[in-house]
Amino acid sequence: MTTPAEAHDAIAAAYDRRAAEYVAIAGTVEQLDPRDRDTIDRWCRATSGALLDAGCGPGLWTRFLHDAGHDVSGIDLSAEFVAEARTRHPGLDVTQGSFLALPQPAGSLGGVLAWYSLIHTPPTEVPAALAEFARVLAPGGRLLLGFFDGEPRAPFDHAITTAYFWSAEALTPLLAAAGLEVEGTETRARVPGEASTRPHGALIARRV
Repeated sequence: MTTPAEAHDAIAAAYDRRAAEYVAIAGTVEQLDPRDRDTIDRWCRATSGALLDAGCGPGLWTRFLHDAGHDVSGIDLSAEFVAEARTRHPGLDVTQGSFLALPQPAGSLGGVLAWYSLIHTPPTEVPAALAEFARVLAPGGRLLLGFFDGEPRAPFDHAITTAYFWSAEALTPLLAAAGLEVEGTETRARVPGEASTRPHGALIARRV
């Protein structure tokens, strides 16, 4: 049976191998659907305190949050993504690490952005990742989670490595168990030209 550490190493290695390809098609905010930007913009403008971009990739959303006036840091499993983020956005606080052991102290953040960051996480590990997000959020802090909307926990062949569908309904009890209360959800189909054809889902949850 694969351990969490082995699963994380495999995900990091898969992204390291294809980091340049990923950056070429989805390395800037402008390459993504404007509705993604609008969702993240509304969330960050309604969220106060320091933010964490969990699964920051090449740093596009980290920079976006920084430019919106937030104190923000990023973390990603992929060494290649972290190097790319530091090159593209010098001065931003971006580190390599796991969602299961975040470096931030408990209750120190106003918000966590996890935009498609848990899609490769084995479903059995998702509760632990959500609990870690909850740990670093202050009471009232807000999580914005993006995911592929579909049959919960069903695996599919993602371009990088195996990924999993989720739904807001399936995530809600897991969030509640971590001390997070869902405030709002969204789903939508894709439009021609997006980096993915699979349905989009997102939710906002508040630390109680």
